[in-house]
Amino acid sequence: MDPVSQGVVGAVAAASLARDKETVRLAVLVGWAAGMLADADIFIRSEADPLLTIQYHRHFSHSLLFIPIGGLIAAAFWWVVFRGRKTFWLLLLFATAGYATAGLLDACTSYGTQLYWPFSDERVAWNIISIIDPIFTVTLVLLVLVGTLRKTNRWMHVAAGFALAYLLLGLIQNSRASRVQSELIAKRGHAETADMATVKPAIGNLVLWRSLYRHEGEFHADAIRVAGLGAARVYPGSSVTALDAEELKRGLPPESTLARDIDRFDHFSSRYLAQHPEFPEVVGDFRYSLLPNGDAPLWGIRYDRSTPDRHVDFESFRITDEARRNSLFAMILGREMIGSGAD
Repeated sequence: MDPVSQGVVGAVAAASLARDKETVRLAVLVGWAAGMLADADIFIRSEADPLLTIQYHRHFSHSLLFIPIGGLIAAAFWWVVFRGRKTFWLLLLFATAGYATAGLLDACTSYGTQLYWPFSDERVAWNIISIIDPIFTVTLVLLVLVGTLRKTNRWMHVAAGFALAYLLLGLIQNSRASRVQSELIAKRGHAETADMATVKPAIGNLVLWRSLYRHEGEFHADAIRVAGLGAARVYPGSSVTALDAEELKRGLPPESTLARDIDRFDHFSSRYLAQHPEFPEVVGDFRYSLLPNGDAPLWGIRYDRSTPDRHVDFESFRITDEARRNSLFAMILGREMIGSGAD
């Protein structure tokens, strides 16, 4: 998730272990920093290789096996900062608790997190919360602020309960959206051959979900709104040709830079490869679109087959017009769609 979410969840985990008033604020400070430390992997980058950043983001630093190492690094940093005036084992406890939340929280999103590295390169994505969710983050920040000011972990326990309850709600909403998706697939007569079916929350909420599945060589994207106990609403969306990495590499030298980059991006995007509707030379990650039922990806790779020894360019796309933003909010509120637009 975003850095603030990572930090505040780390602070909640650490401060929940504080045994007295004197250590609550220390736990918040150490846990917050430790919760954000795993995302230091964004500094692994190369001007010559644009995919290096996405390859190593949520990689080894987010694995379960790396938690003790990450906790030790964070504790050692604060030991130096405090010049030995704080008990190292207490710093290690708070730092490890904060660091332990990073990979698990990221795995709750749809981006993909290598929790099981080095034993597996699977990108774990439980799809129960958006990468950015203001309700989740702001509520936790307020609860941690109150607990910090009052020097009590009672509010930290409340925050931990809220975080777990919110993630449980995301799991329930995911299940509801999945049922609607299954009904939609069956209604279209796609049930027997549909695969790669997934639902993921649209940005900033647990009400609107992006539904994806593949059928006979095409990806289908729809928006599904599940709110309260009422009937769900489907906003039918787009279908595009599903691209295959092996087909994209056809004719390229197997060990060429371009062929390897296509494989790397295919793994990163969990094989949801599709051509950008406006840029034929861009292969996008179809998991994320400018609208939850849209076909315009949020990011992709631009490449030139005539230069197989050159790295691809990684490009991002964002909502650029008011009509698309209005369409997104209209779907979240359950209204008729206005125009077209981001997941």
